Amino acid sequence: MSAARFITLEGVEGAGKSTVARALQAALHQRGVEVLLTREPGGTPVAEALREILLRRGTEQINAAAETLLMFAARAVHLDNSIRPALAAGKWVICDRFTDATYAYQGAARGVDLALIDRLAATVHADLWPARTLLLDLPVPVGLQRARARAAADRFEVQQQDFFERVRSAYLARAAADPARIRVIDASPAEAEVSTRALAAIADLLPAASLRPGGGAPI
Repeated sequence: MSAARFITLEGVEGAGKSTVARALQAALHQRGVEVLLTREPGGTPVAEALREILLRRGTEQINAAAETLLMFAARAVHLDNSIRPALAAGKWVICDRFTDATYAYQGAARGVDLALIDRLAATVHADLWPARTLLLDLPVPVGLQRARARAAADRFEVQQQDFFERVRSAYLARAAADPARIRVIDASPAEAEVSTRALAAIADLLPAASLRPGGGAPI
């Protein structure tokens, strides 16, 4: 059994996090590694119900503080019922967004006090941060064009470009402050190239190639 690793993917809308997550899952599977692919907010039935509340465009307003509390409520449920058990079982966990997103979206973009986010993070997962975070970075207009072409916009995707510019700036600032954990990957090229770069960014964490029967060639 390989050492469990917690990997997160971050980036603005349209950066291709879901595509990269699936590519990493496939690459790890070839090495005989069990992987839980999950997302935030969401990942369990209760957390997915909270996701629906957070993303739904309705007439009732959710202010920035309430949004932050809902994010951490979903995160706490997700951690207890999915992420921690998977890691304890020796599985790798690849999660589409985690607390870095809260600092970027609710903190930088919404204006929530960062000290509040610090306290909530310390309460919910002080003992658990990702082993590696891949920040898929691309210009905001490009990401928004991709995101808005694929489906109806949710509560976040309807925000104006300056909102997402604040998100991107916050992500890049966090990466600059913690380069050992957060690796910036240019998400502008073709999907295959971005996935190759993402795999290279976790290469030092990978176990030696160990194939499943019929799993194909090592990578």
